[in-house]
Amino acid sequence: MTSLVLPGPVRRMHDAVRHRAAVQLRERVAGEDAQRRADGIWGKPGQRWFTPDDPIWRVHLDASMFVAGIRALLLQSLHPLAMAGVDQHSNYRDDPWGRLQQTSNFISTTTFGTIPDAERLLARVRGIHRRVHGTFEGVDYRADDPHLLAWVHAAEADSFLTCYRAFGGGTLSDAEADTYVAQIGSVSSRLGFGDAPASVASLRETLASYRPQLRATPAAREALRFILWEPPLPPAARPGYLSLVAGAIGTLPPYARRMLGLRMPPGGAALLRGVGVAGAKGVRWMLADPQVQADRRVNQAAEAFRDS
Repeated sequence: MTSLVLPGPVRRMHDAVRHRAAVQLRERVAGEDAQRRADGIWGKPGQRWFTPDDPIWRVHLDASMFVAGIRALLLQSLHPLAMAGVDQHSNYRDDPWGRLQQTSNFISTTTFGTIPDAERLLARVRGIHRRVHGTFEGVDYRADDPHLLAWVHAAEADSFLTCYRAFGGGTLSDAEADTYVAQIGSVSSRLGFGDAPASVASLRETLASYRPQLRATPAAREALRFILWEPPLPPAARPGYLSLVAGAIGTLPPYARRMLGLRMPPGGAALLRGVGVAGAKGVRWMLADPQVQADRRVNQAAEAFRDS
């Protein structure tokens, strides 16, 4: 198919608009020091756990991650103790972008960064988890509880894989999907739990095993309300953001939507997934900006891996 060639003035306006949107998106996700972070992740020579040929690179570089992150938060919120930890110890309401940047840095460093950098970051996160503990409805919880860590990981892995298959710019075979689950599990299990799922089937079994423990607490419903109605975004950016939220809700398991009080008419979930496709395409358009591509120096990281 022949791509559309825009007239010069239109192309320049298109590129300027995309660049402005892409820079704003990059600063939200990676912070104002995005360039420094990119240097540390992509530009540093050394061995990596994964290569550009691995499914985990393909998934974690894709625009569908912007939908997947929202889905993961909604699904994770349904475990009362996991949500209590977030509600009582997180500043997601006061500094949601800071929390997003921490998550983005974790995924980028452990997926694309050097092994020493990834191991240092994992050790730091384990240290933070040891300090997070409390009580919810008379039950003690700890952020380093292997059972809770395994739930957070399973919800995240399922969300990343589900959204890539629904909204991604590429495809994964069933064997590649199994490899992806094993690869992301090899990272998350280093936070302090064993026997991470190593296939899609085992991931589904893990998620099913948590079903009796899940419910929407007031804190979970408050998190949903914040995501839907209080995102710290200017009005012009909200339609695009809500298209990502629509995709996240449309791909949630039906039981999760019911628990969160998200009633769907017949065909409603499919409609939301369609909106999510448009939202992911919009993010993919922004990520194609040359400056963002320069920051995501995939080729440079690949060469650094091969030369080490």
